[in-house]
Amino acid sequence: MNETILSDLTKHAPRSPRVRLGGFAHLPRLIDKGRAKLTGTLGVYEYGEESLLDVEFFNFTGIAADALLQTIAESGGDLEILEWVLENSKLPLLAYEIQAWSQWIENVPGLSTEARAWFAEFSGSLSTPRPDVSTLFEYLDLDDYVRFGGRA
Repeated sequence: MNETILSDLTKHAPRSPRVRLGGFAHLPRLIDKGRAKLTGTLGVYEYGEESLLDVEFFNFTGIAADALLQTIAESGGDLEILEWVLENSKLPLLAYEIQAWSQWIENVPGLSTEARAWFAEFSGSLSTPRPDVSTLFEYLDLDDYVRFGGRA
């Protein structure tokens, strides 16, 4: 594994789920979390089956979390990982399908009852109400920002 691109998620947040790689929303964040899992620096973040967002990516692509993690461990960088994802998806994914999935996942308000409950709890813990924050990605971006010293 390339030691210069490891992510220590005890010191900083992973990339925003909005950041895209090959059109895939969340993939750069997923790669950051995988690198951190491999080095034991995942912190409070979750990788694979424990993360609803990760599960949605794996369901869409048909790739197993462990297989992607192995690829992350052996790869030289993000582009190599993207190429592997495209080659190993259960079905060939067309650009418009990736774009549609990315738009959907970026705008979904919550993937489960548990996620919506977490949103409510997180929102209640903020010193200033944030009615402008309503999607999963908005909550994740805000949580990452606050977790590492930002003010909501």
